Amino acid sequence: MSVQVGKQAPHFEVQAYDRTKDGTDGQFTTCKLSDLGGKWVCLYFYPLDFTFVCPTEIVAFNKAVGEFSDRNCTLLTASTDSVFSHKGWCDSHADLKGLKHLMLSDMDRKLSADYGVLNEEKSIAYRGIFLIDPAGVVRYSAVHDLAVGRSVAEVLRVLDALQTDKLCPCNWKPGDKTLN
Repeated sequence: MSVQVGKQAPHFEVQAYDRTKDGTDGQFTTCKLSDLGGKWVCLYFYPLDFTFVCPTEIVAFNKAVGEFSDRNCTLLTASTDSVFSHKGWCDSHADLKGLKHLMLSDMDRKLSADYGVLNEEKSIAYRGIFLIDPAGVVRYSAVHDLAVGRSVAEVLRVLDALQTDKLCPCNWKPGDKTLN
């Protein structure tokens, strides 16, 4: 199965590291897409813990958690690492100690494969990102090469455009006119 815009998002139930429950040690929990019904979901994949580009993205998304929350959107990140690796990385990386969103573990690679972002040769995820509406429908997807980080501002812009439920022209931004 691979994700298609306009279709139901693949269901998942995976282990997650939740540093938000305890800023020191964090907790391990289960995250199910079905538990997030009624909210938008921004799910972004990254290749590996303990790398170079990945923490820049995670920190940038983490700084924007409030902006996603203001838009009724739950922010999730996922890699093929274990929850223990996620915890170790957050404990050892100063910029990740204040993480405010769940880190999903995809050790069996099913989540990455279901969302079409698995690099089978390297057995890691590409930098995929998905916006899923409250009904569980994928409304946006993008996949970046392993070496290229994403723009959080662009993801928020697309989320804002989708939430207008109107036609938004090229380079539209909040406050701009939509098309009739």
